[in-house]
Amino acid sequence: MQAKHAKYHRLIEACKALPPMSTAVAHPCDPSSLAGAIDAAKMGLIAPILVGPRVRIEAVAAEHGIAIAGYPIVDAPYSEASAAAAVQLVREGKAEALMKGSLHTDELMSAVVKRDTGLRTARRLSHCFVMDVPEHEQALIITDAAINIAPTLEEKADILQNAIDLGHALGLAEVRVAILSAMETVNPKVPSTVEAAALCKMVDRHQITGALVDGPLALDNAINLEAAHIKQIDSPVAGRANVLLVPDLEAGNMLAKSLSFLAGADAAGIVLGARVPIILTSRADPVISRLASCAVAALVARARRESGKAIG
Repeated sequence: MQAKHAKYHRLIEACKALPPMSTAVAHPCDPSSLAGAIDAAKMGLIAPILVGPRVRIEAVAAEHGIAIAGYPIVDAPYSEASAAAAVQLVREGKAEALMKGSLHTDELMSAVVKRDTGLRTARRLSHCFVMDVPEHEQALIITDAAINIAPTLEEKADILQNAIDLGHALGLAEVRVAILSAMETVNPKVPSTVEAAALCKMVDRHQITGALVDGPLALDNAINLEAAHIKQIDSPVAGRANVLLVPDLEAGNMLAKSLSFLAGADAAGIVLGARVPIILTSRADPVISRLASCAVAALVARARRESGKAIG
């Protein structure tokens, strides 16, 4: 039996040799988002720049006993202005990551995707959960459960490449991607199976690189070797996947929440494909998930520095 959060603790441990990552924290105006940023700073994961209404941030800190002395605050009057100012810090090279505070995800992402003042790259933005599932040997990467609602084949290719690059940034010895559907056979009546087959052919043609990829696969034969053997699926991925690419946002969201609420999993969240990694956390996230999200971003930022590619 695995120790609880062992996989997250390994990620955090991997960051101990890294300098704290300068991080623009957009609108940390509630106790959970402000404490999350400061906790990550105390662990040496990030060097936060708090962006938002100074009076509110200081009031939340005072009321809840959060020590923010010594951390820079960039004053911004309201949530949309906080998002814009945080993005501008990245554009000016003053921050190498972005972290969501207590504003809505849409508000933050709206500032990120603005054509002239945002953080776009040629790559499609996509979200990944890095999930610590009890009793499962490795962390599971699930994409995309938060950004792309009904991605096209072209968009799925970027989502897939983002997830593969994330797997390498996290130090996976071998990235094995299962492209999920409701079945493991190609059925023209089920579009996700046809797109899975097309993505696999794109891998064969080196349009997508860096991983073993197979699909369509159903969830059981993607992560359970016995289920794969029963179905007689001959694949280096089946039963051993460490990345799960879902058909659409609804499927990804339900899968991630099922693992969280029925299997006791925790979920660290990150958005990839922008100039820098974007740390997405929820007010309901436990402290360990917030710290793990920061650790994931730090490892992505390191990989980005080393390769020169905008993987996060």
